[in-house]
Amino acid sequence: MRIHELTCFGAAPGAGNPALVIEDGPAGQEARAAFARERATTCVFIDAPAEPGVAATLDYQYPHTRSPLCLHATLAAARVLLADQPLTVATAMQGQRLLLSRDGDGYFVRLDAQAAPQPALPDLATLLRTPGFTPASSARVASVGSPKLLVEVADEAVLHALQPDLAAITAWGKANGVNGIYAWCRRADGRYEGRNFNHLDPLLEDSATGVAAGALTTLLGHGIELLQGRATGRDCLIRTRLEGHAVLVGGAAEPA
Repeated sequence: MRIHELTCFGAAPGAGNPALVIEDGPAGQEARAAFARERATTCVFIDAPAEPGVAATLDYQYPHTRSPLCLHATLAAARVLLADQPLTVATAMQGQRLLLSRDGDGYFVRLDAQAAPQPALPDLATLLRTPGFTPASSARVASVGSPKLLVEVADEAVLHALQPDLAAITAWGKANGVNGIYAWCRRADGRYEGRNFNHLDPLLEDSATGVAAGALTTLLGHGIELLQGRATGRDCLIRTRLEGHAVLVGGAAEPA
């Protein structure tokens, strides 16, 4: 078994979201789940391709659950797999194809926007524990592989004051096929900033959520620079761009 420790989407040296890339790891799901729990880190297991036209299959395991897609772990896998040319991989749970490429010092994942459910909106003021809350724009679900309810807040102060009801968000998401709430705001410098709420434990808040960055890109209709991680002490910067109907999500991927 070969284990690669990396940090992804780092906004500066030493920052970023950690991930472990495992080659020749355990084959069973129970063993993979135990491996991720023991290390308390997002893991991606590189498996042999299950279909023609792909270089590898990626199986994502969080400490608390298996995931159909994790883009910061995909960037970590790109750092391990890529040589000179782009290559295509597929996800283990849904067979989603992802094109991995390198651009200078950054790595990118190319994927397509997907249809997303549009359930009746929940009581956002209650879920976000912010009395009188009204989103700064229409809240909508968008997806590049993991549907997120995108909720714009007024500014960074509001964003970082949020202490949401994580259990209620999780329950609503499970009932409606949505992977949590991604709260975001526009910054004065033209960039964006966000926080992801899809865990029951506040200590498990994401430092970077690439699928949310991709979803937000499709909602806005243009590429963005998205900051995340201030709440966790791991500053991250996610860059995206649109190429036709495809979304490219990328950033740094460095050895830990």
